[in-house]
Amino acid sequence: MSASQYRRQLESKRKQRIDAEMRAGQYRTKETDKRTAAAKARVAAEKATSASTRSSKLSEARRADDAAAAAGKEAGRWQGRASGFAKAEADLQSKLAKAEQSEADAAQRLRQRDLQRAARRSAVETLALERRMSQTEAIVDTALRELPTPKQEKLRILILGAASGGDLRVGREQKRIRAAVESALHRDYVELDVRPAATTADLLDGITKFRPHVVHFSGHSDDGLIEFEDERDEHHRGVIVTARAFADAVGATDDPPLLVLLNSCNSAAQIDGLVERVAPFAIGMADEIADGDAISYAAQFYAAIANGQSVKSAHLSGQAALKLAGLSGTELPTLAWARDVDPATTVLVRGA
Repeated sequence: MSASQYRRQLESKRKQRIDAEMRAGQYRTKETDKRTAAAKARVAAEKATSASTRSSKLSEARRADDAAAAAGKEAGRWQGRASGFAKAEADLQSKLAKAEQSEADAAQRLRQRDLQRAARRSAVETLALERRMSQTEAIVDTALRELPTPKQEKLRILILGAASGGDLRVGREQKRIRAAVESALHRDYVELDVRPAATTADLLDGITKFRPHVVHFSGHSDDGLIEFEDERDEHHRGVIVTARAFADAVGATDDPPLLVLLNSCNSAAQIDGLVERVAPFAIGMADEIADGDAISYAAQFYAAIANGQSVKSAHLSGQAALKLAGLSGTELPTLAWARDVDPATTVLVRGA
């Protein structure tokens, strides 16, 4: 994983830790307040002249003690989460340092190799070569790839969902995506091929037969693996596919997709490879993401796409949906794109 990806994960984990510590502090304050209230109630009970007042104050003290105990329990739970986030933060910091050192070493090796090559050329040849390279780089930097202009044909979205253990709500996500598209401005220009309980055969069949512009996967994954289902009716262990094998399968077509969206945990590590080998745009999740966060992001992303928004705006709209809902996974969806395309000007759906 690159240093930039580790930085994004580290920032997300740091925000989670700070939030957990803040919540723990709030519950500690509440616990203290309730303990104080209980003590005051007991003092009042001792000073009470009537039995009914004494009983009322003692009941009030017991309620305050119960509330204090509950707040203390919540404080401990949030402090435990904060400790877990802190541990993960330290681990990511270590990985970031190693990644930065590795990238620095690679850059140094590249510079050394370039110097050795330059030394073997004559001054005239080097000057001519540098002039040609400078001209070529200027052209590449200013010319963006001409992606296909949205035609009157529909935008085809292949939606693959896999949860062989029954622990993810991929069916709910597919339902939300369909509802979002069907209520969008350009719904008549979008076609969905939804495949729940998706197998590797569904992947290949969908790619070669449906020829999607967008490939969407929801399920389990990590830095280098994706989990599909098997042809079995009962819950079972999934079929593990490497990220490279998945990318090769998605690219095994005369019409490769424009976008691959991996709505699964820790999948952001795979998107650079997808952009390099398969599609000009790819989206993945920088860490573990909750079901609700993943569903909300996907539904709003496709709603924006079907409303004629650019890839970048649709991505930002999906993140905004998480923020507005008060969900914690706002920073997890990560968009990557090739150097010769611009997500801010690429529109996948355009009405007549």
